[in-house]
Amino acid sequence: MPLSEEEQRQFEQLERALAAEDPKFVSAMRGTNVRLYYKRRAVLAGVGFVLGIGILMAGAIIPNTIIGVIGFVVMVACLYIAALSMKRISHAGDGDDAPAPPPPPTKRHRTKHDSSGSFMERMEDRWRRRRDEDL
Repeated sequence: MPLSEEEQRQFEQLERALAAEDPKFVSAMRGTNVRLYYKRRAVLAGVGFVLGIGILMAGAIIPNTIIGVIGFVVMVACLYIAALSMKRISHAGDGDDAPAPPPPPTKRHRTKHDSSGSFMERMEDRWRRRRDEDL
């Protein structure tokens, strides 16, 4: 429910008074943009991936298997971090829009031949809950 013009004006006045009284608190409460954090993390993971390629190639040039394996592990770890960050970027809201609640589960009438319906509904509900927990 949106605020009325009078309420909006009072809210802005309170916000200005709080910012004038305690600017440290206001800056701490604003925080950082979640998308910016994950974008920065994805870029750093990309840099780490390139570094891992360099370590892998160094292990191949210098006949040292351990260095090559370390480079490969660095590459895989950075790729994993980048993939998670990109997933979080796509799911992160701007803070203004709350995620839409999941649709209510539909009730089906089971017949004696339809025993898999309840199992599938439970599995779908479990999938939705896990997906919503990751957000």
